[in-house]
Formats: sequence, structure tokens, C-alpha cells
Amino acid sequence: MNIYQGDFIKFLGTAGARFVVSRQLRASGGLWFSLGGEAILVDPGPGSLLNCFSSRPKLDPSTLNGIILTHRHLDHSNDVNVIIESMTNGGRNKKGFLYAPGDAFNAPDPVVQIYVRDFLDEIVYLKEGKKIDRMPFSVVTPVRHRHPVETYGVKFYLPYGCISLISDTAFFPELIDYYGDADLLIINVVIFQDYISENIFHLSFNQAKKIIDGIKPKTAILTHFGMTMLQQKPYLLARNLEEELGIKVVAATDGLKFELANLFFP
Repeated sequence: MNIYQGDFIKFLGTAGARFVVSRQLRASGGLWFSLGGEAILVDPGPGSLLNCFSSRPKLDPSTLNGIILTHRHLDHSNDVNVIIESMTNGGRNKKGFLYAPGDAFNAPDPVVQIYVRDFLDEIVYLKEGKKIDRMPFSVVTPVRHRHPVETYGVKFYLPYGCISLISDTAFFPELIDYYGDADLLIINVVIFQDYISENIFHLSFNQAKKIIDGIKPKTAILTHFGMTMLQQKPYLLARNLEEELGIKVVAATDGLKFELANLFFP
């Protein structure tokens, strides 16, 4: 059997922005990637550990091969230390990797505690243009995002295609070029309306639409919703966007399991 046939992405949470996270109107557990026999947890926010064990079927953090933080804000990193402990059996089984921006470790208020760092086999500081070759895939952080802290999106290159995650960022047109080879595009869409402000560092729905239309992936998945997106009913927005662009668009829900075989091995 093809080792990639069982690959999937599990959305342990789809919450974005403070109010949705703090009220848990959507869960904030991050994304679990199963790729070629490896398991990676991206952005384990508040409740990630609980959501792993309450998933159906259960996802056991001790089976993880590693963790990726796109940035150190708490809705993306709150559970990173407890996930490291769970992955390594409290440090008894030294294993796994952590890929994260340098300020997750070196800021005055680092989110990765010092004592858990020794539990890991590998720590890599993410940078613009960084490429990490693993078997059976490569991880690339193509560009630093425009966000108040050091932030990167992630591209997974597999033998069957490219899976890209555009994490939190203000819009800039070059995003389309940096993520232009995505077959599957996962994009954080926090706000519905466009703001004319230099203090907004999240993508709006219309900006996400522009990116999806520019990249034209096989499928786009919207996630990380703030309050204004929830008020507009993401599944309706996705349906209308799919009809308009002629591209498959999915609005992620908590617990969604996206089987990659349906996209890449139909």
C-alpha cells in the first residue's frame, strides 16, 4: 500500500482572535498533520492536549514526531510545553523536533520553557527561506509574515504535491507568489470586513479571496475564524466563494478530518 494513502489533516480547532479563543466559541487546538507515517502538530493553542484525546478516533501526542509553531502568540502556542511533555513521556523518552521562530525561545517572555527543550531531539529556529529536509517530506517557511511577532507560514512538499498553510499576517501581494505552488491551501481568515488601518495584521475574507484566486489551488480550506467571520457563517462564505472562483473551497470546522487521498489519489 502507498504509505501516503492514509495521510490526513485533523483540525483540532478553528478559532482565531482573542474573543473566539477566550470564549471557546470555536476550539483552538491547532492542526494535526499525518504525512507519510509522520505526525506533526502545528500551532497547539489552548486546549490542544484535551482536543487530541477527545478526538474521535483519539490522537495520542506520544506518537508525534514533532511540533511546529508559526508564531508565539498564545492562540498558537499556549499548549506547546504540555504537548512536548506528552510527546516525550515527561522527558523520559527524548524524541521529536520543534520548529519555531527564534523569539519563541529568546524573547523576554519566551513561550517554550527552558526545561522542556532538553526533552527534544531537535530544535530549529525558523527563518525566511528556511528549508528543512525530512523523510518523507520537506518543510519550507518561504517568507516572514507581517505580524507583530516573528511569524511564518509553512509549506510541506511531498512526492504527491504541496500543502501550504498561510498563518496570521497582514495582506501583501507577494503572498500569492510565495505560496503560488500550493495544491492544497489552508489559510487563516480572521476578519470578514476590510479594514483601512495599519494596526490590522490579519487577513480579511476579501483578501483571502484574492490570494485563493491568484494561487488557484486544487482546494482551499478557510480556518482560524474571528467573531466577524463566524457571524457571516463560514460555510456559506466558502460555498459562495467556490461558485464564484470555480475552486473547491472548504470552511473548516472543529474536528474536521481532511483525507488527503481524496484530493491527491482520487
